[in-house]
Amino acid sequence: MSGPSERLIAAAVATFESHDGVLRTSEALAAGVEPRTLYWMRDHGVLEPLTRGVYHLASHPLPPRPDVAAVMRRTPRAVLCLLSALDLHEIGTQIPSEVQIALPRDVKPPRIDYPRIRVFHMSPASMDAGLEEHVQAGVAFRAFGIAKTVADCFKYRNSIGLDVAVEALREVVRDHRASPGEIMRYARIDRVENVVRPYLEALL
Repeated sequence: MSGPSERLIAAAVATFESHDGVLRTSEALAAGVEPRTLYWMRDHGVLEPLTRGVYHLASHPLPPRPDVAAVMRRTPRAVLCLLSALDLHEIGTQIPSEVQIALPRDVKPPRIDYPRIRVFHMSPASMDAGLEEHVQAGVAFRAFGIAKTVADCFKYRNSIGLDVAVEALREVVRDHRASPGEIMRYARIDRVENVVRPYLEALL
């Protein structure tokens, strides 16, 4: 059986390009890409999978954080957090080996084989605090802001390491990227005010 026509392929490529080169299967089909064309493009290397059901146009530059784009496209209720949020804000020296996301406690973690993810379930107050909107690879997603992320690092210090939290706090305060008052406000929401205070006072 012959492949799709050049016209159909060109139209599909244009559809992906208009979405920064990344689409879910359902989004591509809804935009008018025929299933036969989509799978032919996948099988012939025109499209590359970022994760199951999310494809990237091979001729289009990869987004800065393709793993984040793939995960956040599949989990719209998630908020990028902790090491992944530090990386987004270019804070610290940690290189995330997984995409770390926060979800409400009543939401089940998504089943994603690749890339690796790690889910942290947070209270409603914590989920609603310090939210920012970001866009990468045509994907709009939420991430915690700098001050909230620093507080979260202390909250989950047993999972990511106290040294990571202290490094982030030191850098953020030194570079005036968040005020001590902002950090303590989120520390109170996270119930780690007494943990953060001595480290913060030592920097002032």
